[in-house]
Amino acid sequence: MRTQLRITFIMLVILSQCLIARRQDSGKVASQNPSPMEDETRKHERIEEKEYPGIRFEVNHLFSKPVQLFIPQKSLRARSFDLLIHFHGAPYVTEFAATKYSGDIIAGTLSVGSGSKVYNDAFQDTSKFKALIDSVLAEARHQLRHDVKLRRVLLSGFSAGYGAIRRIISSEWNFARVDAILLLDGFHTSYMPERKVLAEGGKIDSTGLLPYIRYAQAAAAKKSRKRFLITHSEIFPGTFVSTTEATDFLLHTLSLKRTPVLQWGPLGMQQLSSNRRNHFAVYGFAGNTGRDHVDHLQALYSFLQELMKL
Repeated sequence: MRTQLRITFIMLVILSQCLIARRQDSGKVASQNPSPMEDETRKHERIEEKEYPGIRFEVNHLFSKPVQLFIPQKSLRARSFDLLIHFHGAPYVTEFAATKYSGDIIAGTLSVGSGSKVYNDAFQDTSKFKALIDSVLAEARHQLRHDVKLRRVLLSGFSAGYGAIRRIISSEWNFARVDAILLLDGFHTSYMPERKVLAEGGKIDSTGLLPYIRYAQAAAAKKSRKRFLITHSEIFPGTFVSTTEATDFLLHTLSLKRTPVLQWGPLGMQQLSSNRRNHFAVYGFAGNTGRDHVDHLQALYSFLQELMKL
């Protein structure tokens, strides 16, 4: 019971950051219209909050908060690793995903605050991304006491965490170095004019989507080695572009149409649509409540596996 209460508390904290205090890229607070809906249909299962077997360490000199890193027990003797950096979430969720990962992996979690702007600003100097990779590898060598080589770089963002990834891949070097991206119910931009929804004549400000459009085009190419998976709920913030609207815009740009499906996803999620072209895919899920939003974070382990299968 105590563990369950701790999990509930952590999820409420994350929700308060993601759904109430998000900031648009202009720096203005854009609190979404709160949903009055509750859901008792889907299971909303939660992974266990605990310390999973492995070693933990930090890189704490680059950002306002430390990057919390984890190497699962199964990978302690490995010398070649994939690197996952997840933005916005609880470290135990990332650790669980690392233990379920099919290969050897170093997994990191960076949570710097509320809203996409703070994540964007953390990588305003885009050279920090290379510094982060170098620091992780150096510290991993120190912890493992043997040489470490890097294979693939994977980036994951939940909710507001998309702001960091967008800023990272706006740099040519970073774009080339990132092998895979996973967006978990976090893919937004502004309306034009601000806060004027599409139904009232507003338009989508595509400027904030351009780095992702470019990455999606690369992943959708036949011989590309890049992978890109977007998952989203049906939440409608009402003050900035929803994940559904942003994803629809991206799909339209790539001349893709949604394929309706009706099947159960991880942790009792209910999938409604699926799109794929080569190594780019979008999975749409039911739900417009806070618990539906957090489902995407909790299912990081499953969606990470899906990403690497693309």
